[in-house]
Amino acid sequence: MKILVLNGGSSSQKSCLYEIAGVTLPSCPPNPLWESVVDWTHHSGVAEIKITTAQGTVLKGEIPAKTQSEATAYTLNSLWQGKTKAIDQLSDIDVVGHRVVHGGSQYRESVIVTDEVKGAIADFARFAPLHNPINLAGIEAIEQALGNVPQVAVFDTAFHSQLPLAAAVYPGPYGWYEQGIQRYGFHGISHQYCAQRTAQLMGKSLEDLRLIVCHLGNGCSLSAIRNGRSIDTTMGFTPLEGLMMGTRSGSVDPGILIYLLRQEGYTPDQLEQILNQKSGLKGISGLSADMRQIIEAEAAGNPRAQLALNLFIHRLRSSIGAMLMSLDRLDALIFTAGIGENSALIRAAACEALEFLGIRLDRQKNENNPVDLDIAEAESAVRIFTIHTQEDWAIAQDCWRNLNS
Repeated sequence: MKILVLNGGSSSQKSCLYEIAGVTLPSCPPNPLWESVVDWTHHSGVAEIKITTAQGTVLKGEIPAKTQSEATAYTLNSLWQGKTKAIDQLSDIDVVGHRVVHGGSQYRESVIVTDEVKGAIADFARFAPLHNPINLAGIEAIEQALGNVPQVAVFDTAFHSQLPLAAAVYPGPYGWYEQGIQRYGFHGISHQYCAQRTAQLMGKSLEDLRLIVCHLGNGCSLSAIRNGRSIDTTMGFTPLEGLMMGTRSGSVDPGILIYLLRQEGYTPDQLEQILNQKSGLKGISGLSADMRQIIEAEAAGNPRAQLALNLFIHRLRSSIGAMLMSLDRLDALIFTAGIGENSALIRAAACEALEFLGIRLDRQKNENNPVDLDIAEAESAVRIFTIHTQEDWAIAQDCWRNLNS
């Protein structure tokens, strides 16, 4: 079975082609036959592309693309034509999977796309205006290019859709909840994949484990997982809540926003831009949203970079503590995504605050670029893992299950 995965964002799209042979899913993630990354953030009407194949062929360049549909059409052509050809014809694709950011409380698992599902994705765009329309555009682009090929929507909110009401409901008027204003949580595909991969590495059933997953990238979120289910998470009604992030503020006192609206004359659009684009690591440091640059500047003595780093660590530790309170024990602490997988400093800082619980990080393993590895000392009361999150493979697995159920 050949599975094409589209993982579309507000300014980029990653695509992968997987092949699954046989009647069972492989125990370890396979390498894709072909993958592409399209980024249209740098020049209006122009997209930067990078396409690679399993044979090592690489194609880089720029293409005219004002819409996602145009970029998708180009990358699909590269699948079966030219030096990046990976299949003989587009009809060789058996199913296409899409990451869809918001499925509301309605979708608790991935589903085959129907007109009803497309309507729901469009409706939930009121909750995720930057992402759901793009996800829907990807589905429609595939319909235009491949006709009636089966498509599967894999929702980023699905893993968190069974949060206990005490975790999901905000303490405002109950009418908010009736209007659909609640904690939805995000990064669910990553959280679920990392939990399953950790259970596999531990040789235990996921249903028997208590886990905290730290998804730390440009966007950051934590989840508390018990019996294979997310029972608490830091992102909320939007991906803005929770931890400090690259350009996002994370949680702030809502009274600040009321003050800025009333006293400083800010508009809602201005506040949205500040909270999403001009805050977090970039806003505090004044330098960058990239943790690597923050750490370098902090080491060079930059005081605002030091403050940004200390703020990030403080909020990470505080939120890990909050997740702990939702669990009756902790079996493993998991780090993933760009910062979680690559920053030994952040992992060490987080674990250092937990040593009173008997958590012991193996410093040498932590510094040695660990991938899908237990980096705790042998006598640690809790295992510590770095997991390379593979959202695209998780989406491909859900496609396979939907077609084989």
